[in-house]
Amino acid sequence: MTSEEVKTNVERALEEIRPFLKNDGGDISLISIEDEDRLVKVQLEGACVGCSVNRMTLKTGVEMTIKKYVPQIERVVNIEH
Repeated sequence: MTSEEVKTNVERALEEIRPFLKNDGGDISLISIEDEDRLVKVQLEGACVGCSVNRMTLKTGVEMTIKKYVPQIERVVNIEH
């Protein structure tokens, strides 16, 4: 999978989970894909920023969905504002 395909698939994964975040008043943006396409950096936005469950959301929702689309991704991290 090329880096461009990885980016496209990560964006597809974010589109899949975005409606759930928006339902809670939040959103998510892709910041970068690094370490030979193994690390994804995202930024949780809106209500997701101060939410106490955002770490759980990141691991169980965001990371799991991204890995479904791009299995070689090892970690997804949230970049604080």
